[in-house]
Amino acid sequence: MCCCINVFNESSAFKSSSKLVITSVAFQDHIARSLLHPHSSLSKPLLKSKSKRPQNAEAIGRGGETGPQRRGEHEEAEYVLDSAPSHLTLAQKLGLVASPAERLTEAKWSQVKARSVQQGDSAQPCAICREEFRIQPQVLLSCSHVFHKACLQAFERFTGRKCCPMCRKEQYETRVIHDAARLFRHQCATRIQACWRGYVARKWYSRVKRTICPQDKQLRHKFFEAKLQELNDSFVRYCHADLEAFLSDIDRSLSSSRRVFQQLDRKGISEPQEKDWDRIQSQVISRGVSECPICLTALGGVTLTADHPGHRPTVLLSCSHLFHQLCLEAFEAFTAASRPSCPLCRSVYHKRLI
Repeated sequence: MCCCINVFNESSAFKSSSKLVITSVAFQDHIARSLLHPHSSLSKPLLKSKSKRPQNAEAIGRGGETGPQRRGEHEEAEYVLDSAPSHLTLAQKLGLVASPAERLTEAKWSQVKARSVQQGDSAQPCAICREEFRIQPQVLLSCSHVFHKACLQAFERFTGRKCCPMCRKEQYETRVIHDAARLFRHQCATRIQACWRGYVARKWYSRVKRTICPQDKQLRHKFFEAKLQELNDSFVRYCHADLEAFLSDIDRSLSSSRRVFQQLDRKGISEPQEKDWDRIQSQVISRGVSECPICLTALGGVTLTADHPGHRPTVLLSCSHLFHQLCLEAFEAFTAASRPSCPLCRSVYHKRLI
């Protein structure tokens, strides 16, 4: 009986010692794989996940379709960067250490992304570098926080473990998203459209300002001043190359026009007859003219005779105007035209000494 008890005690001690040895080995393996050598499984997860790309990216790499449409689809595709989970350690298999959480499904990723969109993380600067995302690579963590891909990679390399910079959650999953890039392109398109609309509006306003006269008095005055200045500038630009020749043409045209009018005056006016002179003289007497319009001195009474003592000779014109003979001759000498006109009515005349 005593022998059986000893054997049982020995077997129990053996089992307990064996269990203790297995537990120790399990903890040692877990510590060696997870804590002492973290680079084997946790370090540089983004670098290891470069090979984890969507199927269309692999097709492109093998020489598949490389057109613009295919490349655009690849740029907008979202995919998980984390590599496949490593094998469980002995401690995790024995239940001594908690096993890692299961990978997130597409439905859970949709919930995480919806929470991130609700928080507006993509519209805010990166929490690590404090710069806008723009079109730089952007990653979404399973804790719904968003960072630059390069910033998160540098943070993990600096800390040596996977820990969210915001909420300190460990063992997160990482997914590439393009929300910030789409938002930035939308903002750029909006800015371009606003600039174009502003340009069109300014162009339309400048055209209306040049063509339509305003109602305000001062603005209308400035409008016509600008129009006159524009006409003057265009005239100067047209004539500045050969201005002397242009003015010479104008002088020749005026001279030829003046000669034509003089010829017409000579042909149209004939010398009055004796009865016409009597009628013209009677008109002068009826008006009662007594002064020369040139020298403003007396002509010599109502008899209108040239031999009256003390009076200068008087000339009667066919237009019924009277002048001193010397005054009219001085006026004719001063006039440059070949056939002078009357100093008062500017009509071509015939004269008679009375």
